[in-house]
Amino acid sequence: MLRLLGRYILREVTSSALLGTFLATFVIFLQSVDKLFDVLVRGNVNAWTVLSLFALAVPPVLPLTIPFGMLVGILIGLGRMASDGEIIAMRAGGVSSRKVIAPVLVFAAAASGMAAYASLRLTPLSYRESNRIINQLMATRLSAEIQPRVFTEDFPNVILYVGDVRPGDPVLWRNVFMADVTSPEHRSSGMREKAEGPLITVAREAVAVSDSAQNRIQLSLRDASTYEMGKDLLAHDITFPRGEQALDAAPPATVKAQPFHEMNTRQLLRYSGPDWIEARVELHRRFALPAGCIMLALVGIPLGLATRKGGKSAGYVTGVFIAFFCYHLSSISLIGMAKQRTLPVPVAIWLPDIAFGIAGIIFLARMERPGDRDLLGTLQSLFTRWRHGVPAQPGRRLALLPQLVDTYVLSNFLFYFLLWLASLVSMTLIYNFFELIGDMIRNHIPLLKMFTYLFFLSPTLIYTSLPISILLAVLGAFGVMTKQNEVTAFKACGVSLFRLALPVFVASVLFTGGLFAFDFYYVPGANRKQDALRDEIKGRATQTYLNPNRKWIWGASSRIYYYKYFDPNEHIMAGVYVFELEPATFHLNREIYADRAHWNSSLKTWVFENGWSSDFQGTQRLSTRTFGGQTFPELTEDPGYFLKEALQDKQMNFLQLDRYIHDLQQSGFDTVRLQVQFYRKFSVPVFAIIMALIAIPFAFLVGSRGAMTGVGVSIAIAIIYWGINILFEKIGDVNQLPPAMAAWSPDALFSLASLYLLMRMRS
Repeated sequence: MLRLLGRYILREVTSSALLGTFLATFVIFLQSVDKLFDVLVRGNVNAWTVLSLFALAVPPVLPLTIPFGMLVGILIGLGRMASDGEIIAMRAGGVSSRKVIAPVLVFAAAASGMAAYASLRLTPLSYRESNRIINQLMATRLSAEIQPRVFTEDFPNVILYVGDVRPGDPVLWRNVFMADVTSPEHRSSGMREKAEGPLITVAREAVAVSDSAQNRIQLSLRDASTYEMGKDLLAHDITFPRGEQALDAAPPATVKAQPFHEMNTRQLLRYSGPDWIEARVELHRRFALPAGCIMLALVGIPLGLATRKGGKSAGYVTGVFIAFFCYHLSSISLIGMAKQRTLPVPVAIWLPDIAFGIAGIIFLARMERPGDRDLLGTLQSLFTRWRHGVPAQPGRRLALLPQLVDTYVLSNFLFYFLLWLASLVSMTLIYNFFELIGDMIRNHIPLLKMFTYLFFLSPTLIYTSLPISILLAVLGAFGVMTKQNEVTAFKACGVSLFRLALPVFVASVLFTGGLFAFDFYYVPGANRKQDALRDEIKGRATQTYLNPNRKWIWGASSRIYYYKYFDPNEHIMAGVYVFELEPATFHLNREIYADRAHWNSSLKTWVFENGWSSDFQGTQRLSTRTFGGQTFPELTEDPGYFLKEALQDKQMNFLQLDRYIHDLQQSGFDTVRLQVQFYRKFSVPVFAIIMALIAIPFAFLVGSRGAMTGVGVSIAIAIIYWGINILFEKIGDVNQLPPAMAAWSPDALFSLASLYLLMRMRS
């Protein structure tokens, strides 16, 4: 009998644990997918490399997700048995509930072994192999690393600006501007010691071929010209329809994981270098996380048996709270203390395991005592008591909107929605913390700054997780109602499924509006701050978005400014050059130089002092004239222009992005990728409604099979949505679809699918 009982318990626990592990792995895995796509879409990569990179991204996640999935499986399996009265039946038959401990601990030991193998063997191996592949890709595709519309200063003594980059083999650059700022006497071409100022090369387009052996980019320039001015104002200009030029690159920055993540466990044991704290944290984490499976199981067994209301969903909720809010948050705080050397590293890492182990033993000792409490049921009863304690306002009830039904459905939906949203966001935040903990210790970043980074990262995670949370909440809420025959009772009272789902649909419409406003007012600013904080944590030079020290600025009407000094308070530029370019051909129309330029607020223009100006027609220099003081009214950029923010698309709301696209289009640049992101500012929030619509028929269809079946369906839908979304976005980026169609196609496809399922639903 006991052998049969053990197999039954293992079967109940294992299926739910696999689903919980898969869900947590999928959620965290999505955070690294964009980085992989950034590497893959820049050039031709074979299918085996793509599959290898995606497969290698999974093992580092497993030491976190296996303990979580194991705990969820225990809570769901035992919670289902408790909610269906099977535990009571066991006790009535003379079988102690302690009999579930042995099979569950066997399951936890197996999970601990898998987590240990992933932590000790697979994770460092996957870090080494994935970074080896990425380094090879970067070394063979130097040309693909150039970002369009950005002044690149990674080349020794050469400033490069490319208006548009077309990935492929070879890579095609359009609207190329290069400035050789090498000291004139050290230049290999041109006027050399007789020259003054940079040597300028412009080209309508260039074919860029990476030469990884020589660490350079071989350029085949088309419709190109070079311009150089001498100290005696004698010019040296060359025009050529085609030309070859080598652009020597600095050694490419090797993408390398934190070295301790790549080390074998034996190497970590022997390490005694200056970063020994980081090494000890990594070493003890590799053992503590797998051991956490046993400790979490000790806590999960009594909690699973004590949770009777809510069934499987209650188990998942309790698992999220224990694993992420209690276990991992306590671990984060203790690691911060270890970093500050106020607590020994072994104590900081192992204390959560010890605390949970002691708590689990105490709970197990009290498990057979009468009067055990239903934790989730207590929470729900407190919420219900508070809600009933609020005095109802007198008023008329509309027949169309029976408030009691709406309140009941909405309360269930919002309960699951908030819990799922908190679960998805917290899982990702915890993963990001452990991903950056090595950088935090190595670069002496305070724990408060790390928490600040996670705080500003949260809005983006909320924005991306909210549609999936709605999907999971609808399937969970209506799935539980169907399982408990509440939907059948509503039907018997004349309430159709469409009417029952109406409050959820209205709530999803409100969420869509809120999501759009959230992205407009808050998310872009939070992205700017979290990007800057992440750069600081990683030890990279922080990108300053209000930076007066940027010496190369793209102005209005295809102008490039170069200055040696800019005073933002006095509005003065020193050693300033202005290059006016023809948008269609990218030929130089005019070049201006002045020792000094100041802003005249009454004339609203720049006054250039002690300089010269050269005019061009086509590729020929027409004239050069000097001046002591000169204004150029067509130069409309005021001092504030040189302090304006240089932002990415995710750091702008749709109005800012629209203006940015308009400015680039006026300068003749390709803005297809930015237009796709512009339309996605509108299409992504609408997916909150679509997820609700597509979840409603699935919820009533699979509800009788349990809430976790709905979770499985949710994962399948989320994977399909993610795949289609990425596919259409990348197709739009390469201009194979109009930007609006690329952004809205996933919405259209899922809308049609949801309407089809709704029409076939037996209401």
